[in-house]
Amino acid sequence: MIIAFIQRAILLGVPLLYGSTGEIVTEKSGHLNLGIPGIMYVGGISGVIGAFLYEHACGNDVANMNPFLAILIPFLASVAGSVLMGLIYSFLTVTLRANQNVTGLALTTFGIGIGNFFGGSLIKLVDSEMPSIVLTKTSKFYSKTLPFADDLGWFGEIFLSYEFLTYMAIAIALIVTFVLNRTRIGLNLRAVGEDPATADAAGINVTRYKYGATCIGSAIAGLGGLQYVMVYTDGVWSNDAFGDRGWLSIALVIFALWRPNMAIFGAFLFGALCNAHNYIDGLGVATQELFKMLPYVVTIVVLIITSMRKKREHQPPEHLGLPYFREER
Repeated sequence: MIIAFIQRAILLGVPLLYGSTGEIVTEKSGHLNLGIPGIMYVGGISGVIGAFLYEHACGNDVANMNPFLAILIPFLASVAGSVLMGLIYSFLTVTLRANQNVTGLALTTFGIGIGNFFGGSLIKLVDSEMPSIVLTKTSKFYSKTLPFADDLGWFGEIFLSYEFLTYMAIAIALIVTFVLNRTRIGLNLRAVGEDPATADAAGINVTRYKYGATCIGSAIAGLGGLQYVMVYTDGVWSNDAFGDRGWLSIALVIFALWRPNMAIFGAFLFGALCNAHNYIDGLGVATQELFKMLPYVVTIVVLIITSMRKKREHQPPEHLGLPYFREER
């Protein structure tokens, strides 16, 4: 039971890790992107569209499907859809200097609407009796695990029994941590988020860094939607079934104190808290809902503690959420 609980917690936490890592990259440039839930939703439906088209091009026969293309096409489609959403957000908030909070919320509504529209259209095409799209053929390629995991006992079950998107999420979080803290690009990005006027005066292209961070962050977040569809739900897409994972990802950014390496631990902790009610007998519906609130409660506690301690390294970028007008330098 303990091994199953840990595996389930990790499976639930991976989409949150993608979303929070992408949001941290964006916020380091000084932009608060509340459109992450919509971007993850678009990332999921874009991957579904890519997989749907490829499966039908192969005649819905696994024997005709190339494993490499079965993974690559939905992957690239997810990244493309997510980057497009990031470009829309960047154009509105960087170029047009629209309010970041309003734009992000509008982007979430827009992304969910786009996902439901295309999801509903595909459901009508397949003429399914259930309001869902089933892509189990593609999901099997995404769900492949390391072949030697079963031979290593509990160690293999806990650490080596996952698909490549799980390990990619951890690798991306560690790479982003290294880039932010150990490279010139990371230093420039953090400078843009802290004081864009000073960074601009030092010769850093503020607009380029803001666009780049937002689009890269959106691409990372969109992979969380792809992982949710192809691995967590075994290739089954249903409209409005994504839940609150996008908002949990944003809460995880605060819990992780804007550090991607801490988000790895936080994502799996959030996954465990979200899943805890399934392993406790005798809980009523009301108590189960209270358990689902635990990630948000923990985030509030961390926010209160860090605010009281007032350590600069535990605070968000100084210019987070504020538009930059070069003429005001």
